[in-house]
Amino acid sequence: MTTSLQDGQSAAGRAAAQDSPLATQVCGVAQGRGDARDLAPAPWLHARALLPPPDGTRGCAADRRKKKDLDVLEMPSIPNPFPELCCSPFTSVLSAGLFPKANSRKKQVIKVYSEDETSRALEVPSDITARDVCQLLILKNHYIDDHSWTLFEHLPHIGLERTIEDHELVIEVLSNWGMEEENKLYFRKNYAKYEFFKNPMYFFPEHMVSFATEINGEISPTQILQMFLSSSTYPEIHGFLHAKEQGKKSWKKIYFLLRRSGLYFSTKGTSKEPRRLQFFSEFGNSDIYVSLAGKKKHGAPTNYGFCFKPNKAGGPRDLKMLCAEEEQSRTCWVTAIRLLKYGMQLYQNYMHPYQGRSGCSSQSVSPMRSISENSLVAMDFSGQKSRVIENPTEALSVAVEEGLAWRKKGCLRLGTHGSPTASSQSSATNMAIHRSQPWFHHKISREEAQRLIIQQGLVDGVFLVRDSQSNPKTFVLSMSHGQKIKHFQIIPVEDDGETFHTLDDGHTRFTDLIQLVEFYQLNKGVLPCKLKHYCARIAL
Repeated sequence: MTTSLQDGQSAAGRAAAQDSPLATQVCGVAQGRGDARDLAPAPWLHARALLPPPDGTRGCAADRRKKKDLDVLEMPSIPNPFPELCCSPFTSVLSAGLFPKANSRKKQVIKVYSEDETSRALEVPSDITARDVCQLLILKNHYIDDHSWTLFEHLPHIGLERTIEDHELVIEVLSNWGMEEENKLYFRKNYAKYEFFKNPMYFFPEHMVSFATEINGEISPTQILQMFLSSSTYPEIHGFLHAKEQGKKSWKKIYFLLRRSGLYFSTKGTSKEPRRLQFFSEFGNSDIYVSLAGKKKHGAPTNYGFCFKPNKAGGPRDLKMLCAEEEQSRTCWVTAIRLLKYGMQLYQNYMHPYQGRSGCSSQSVSPMRSISENSLVAMDFSGQKSRVIENPTEALSVAVEEGLAWRKKGCLRLGTHGSPTASSQSSATNMAIHRSQPWFHHKISREEAQRLIIQQGLVDGVFLVRDSQSNPKTFVLSMSHGQKIKHFQIIPVEDDGETFHTLDDGHTRFTDLIQLVEFYQLNKGVLPCKLKHYCARIAL
């Protein structure tokens, strides 16, 4: 009997430590119950008072504790500065849910490659998004964030690649890879990732778009884009595609229609009758990939292939291969499928590029200029005393002069051994000064240049400069315009022993390729548009 009483007292003591009368009073005041009836002691106090003391000593101690508790209860009501801490007088004042939870996110090591095949290993949480990974690499490598950096999923064994959307979880993408597959994550720029929000007229040609219901008047590309993001109406994308027959190596040209419910093909010409339409693929549980070597790996009739691949691991037989006649057609199909699959999520990614799941996607972590950079001023050290150049026009002219002097010094260093002459300086300029520029790609082929531009996005103004394969003394400017790649030959012209570069048969001359590129970045000239984005192979 004595043991049970002691256990009861110890239990009462634990309850007293948890729910003190002061905590009960604070909660009562915070909840608007400040009268004497609401400040009655908790039930365990009455239970303890009814327990017979085993001896006189314990009885006196119990009476003293009871008197002390009653004295506390008679304290005047005090305002509660933390009302959110009070839940119930019978629960703990500091709930466990109010404390920050321990970080239970698992960490995993991923490997990301760049275009020059250098790689970097990153330890990331399990809920990191593709945008977060890009932001992490931008910060680590001190790149400028222009919202075009993108993470790609590359499947070399079947020659496919796709853009991982900014909101996708990277670990989920990796979980769909087979153990024996040598798949890779690539980090590079993709200027066309959200270009359809800026210039939708380039992505939805009129001959490929129709509507399920009759619409009065002409529909602008912007309205077509809004229909993709709406749940009530939708445009139909239609046209001929080459489809690879299941289990065969042959391809067949079929008329396809893309609707919100999936992709269909017509069994009789271009008929859209329901009885003539047959289901081909849905895109809810599949991802859309672009074929990198369709002719070589899959025997496709053109190089503009794409396919549907199930999210879960599957073999090449599960792929549904398609092939378009030109790049504009493929871009239209792929863009429409992305919009129908993700809808408003893509628009949110475009409008709010820093919203992600993990902590590194805050706008505050974007590269910022330091205090010292923000306080830079132009200085003149030509005289005996240095001075601050306050006139902005004078500061600009001094900067230009220093830039020209730096070029001349570079030409002297890059010239041949011995006493450099004017011709050797010009030759050194033509042959060497541009080689350190990120837009110059040395001796790459025409096909390789087109592949690089397509990879980084068929956006107006994407360009690179390369050596000409047909004429070793000339260069080629390869650029994108109207979702087509055009090539312009840069011809050397000699005048009074000096060599110049020109794109327009000598009407506009430049002493080196850097001047030429800088001019056409500011002026359209003979080009279809200004040079805007250069293709560069970055290293991690």
